[in-house]
Amino acid sequence: MIDKNQIVAEQAIFRSFANSYLRELNPGIPVFHRIGERNFDCVEISLPSRHAVLRIEIKSRSLCGMHLFGQIWIRQDAGPNWREIEPILALHLLVLGARDGGSATHRQIDVELIERIFLSCQATKRYLDAAGETPSSPVGFIAAEQSLYFGHPLHPTPKSLQGMTDWQQAAYAPELHGRFQLTYFAAADFVRADSAGLPVASIVESLLGNDAGKVAAGNGEMLLPMHPLQAEALMLDPAVRELMALGHIRHLGPAGPTFTATSSVRTVYSDAAAWMPKFSLPVRITNSKRVNRRHELEAGVAVARLFQRAGINTFDPHLGFLHDSAYLTLDFPGQAESGFEVIFRENPFRGRANDPVITVSALTAEPRPGDSSLFESVILRVAHDHDVSVRQACRRWFECYLDCALDPLVKLYDRFGVALEAHQQNSLLDLSQRGLPSRYLYRDSQGFYLSNSFKARWYSLVPEIVQIRGLFFDDREIRERFSYYLIVNQIFSVVARAGHDGLASEAELLGILRARLKKLAAELTGAGGEFAAGLLNKPTITAKANLAIRLQNVDELAADGTTIYTHFPNPLSRVGLFMTAETAHAIAS
Repeated sequence: MIDKNQIVAEQAIFRSFANSYLRELNPGIPVFHRIGERNFDCVEISLPSRHAVLRIEIKSRSLCGMHLFGQIWIRQDAGPNWREIEPILALHLLVLGARDGGSATHRQIDVELIERIFLSCQATKRYLDAAGETPSSPVGFIAAEQSLYFGHPLHPTPKSLQGMTDWQQAAYAPELHGRFQLTYFAAADFVRADSAGLPVASIVESLLGNDAGKVAAGNGEMLLPMHPLQAEALMLDPAVRELMALGHIRHLGPAGPTFTATSSVRTVYSDAAAWMPKFSLPVRITNSKRVNRRHELEAGVAVARLFQRAGINTFDPHLGFLHDSAYLTLDFPGQAESGFEVIFRENPFRGRANDPVITVSALTAEPRPGDSSLFESVILRVAHDHDVSVRQACRRWFECYLDCALDPLVKLYDRFGVALEAHQQNSLLDLSQRGLPSRYLYRDSQGFYLSNSFKARWYSLVPEIVQIRGLFFDDREIRERFSYYLIVNQIFSVVARAGHDGLASEAELLGILRARLKKLAAELTGAGGEFAAGLLNKPTITAKANLAIRLQNVDELAADGTTIYTHFPNPLSRVGLFMTAETAHAIAS
């Protein structure tokens, strides 16, 4: 007999894959599937290369986010009869049917995708087993970071950690709450470092805590902290082994306090440290091997300097930043990256792991069966504490959320030409004011889009910033990306979560969002105003093509924007016409 967590894991991996499929490849045909006296709301997908048709029950539709699915039926082309099948078989058929035919190369890509889907499923089951039966409740910073059992809701392999074994996951996967010391090296040659504030040597020494002095750097040497998994990979690198044999690099071993993984896996946290190091890892997480590129190291420091000198850090009291304001690496001749790259992110949660500053991805995550989402728990608390109805509490919470997560970010772009890659995982909400959002905190040195129209202005403040690859963009491209990360990935996830939990209708919250965008479009005169107006008028809106990327075997971190984005119907352009729950199905159909 298959255990409960295995069934839940298979349903979860099908949910994330099928939502990606419907958004990116084929929206299917809305139909009703009748069994006896009951009609099931379904979407029908034809798979000609498999000679089959699938009907997937949609238990809860979303106008803007993921759907929730129920039963699945299949019919062969030549036959009249439908039979129910399990999600994992339906998923397999969808992968194989995504192409009509295909080359041997395509088949190899498809087989690898299936492998990674199963790895993701197995990881989800492992995390659910480890979580046990303990119900979720409003949690603090690090507990929220480690609560994402199902991962990205619109990704075909949301929990794939290709290259990390089961026993390594016990130590290094955030959902398993493992703790580990950092591994230290020392080097005098090839050292490259920069910081927008404290000297890097001081930052590294502070990470050692009480072990400072026990791990000693020699004359002229710099200590380099490494994730243990990356340290193992480096020790097997022939170039590193040769430099160690020549005495240029010394391996010192583990030291300092224990750290634990945040939701990104490779950024780690210690309650005793004022910095969260972000490492390269020899692991393919979701779509890509996660490597700190040289331009990302430089961008974090340059942006931290820019925000300080331009007054952006204090631009709005509702907006804050966790800057990646220092880096350290070894710069080997002829290599873009050596593998020793480490970014140092500011940690405002030192000694405050239980602060109610929650990543939006945890807040909106699908709960385990029989449990409530973290978002529902927060809204019920707000309703109780403020003595209002659940619907009123949800509306009030959403207005406060837009005060923090929409208005300041659009105004930031309007005034400074800076747009943020404000997706769920990069977005933290301070809920310390009786559950209501009071501040939005942004993190990630990879996620800044600076307008070309501000290049001369920023050159006068931080001259090196204009030389850094991947920081400056034309406004047209910025608006496309900003609309995905801020609106589709982040805000739409909140709207969809509220709808699925029955806290407020999606149409009602989309109406609030539309009204707020109208106000911003009227008030702002620059790029932010154009961005807000465009969201109200365009028939489609940008989305990330997570499944298409996999089918094309594309590394998203090395690809250009035209490869990794797609479009789907924009609910904001029509929401004013459909404001009742009865018409929601019509919009989705």
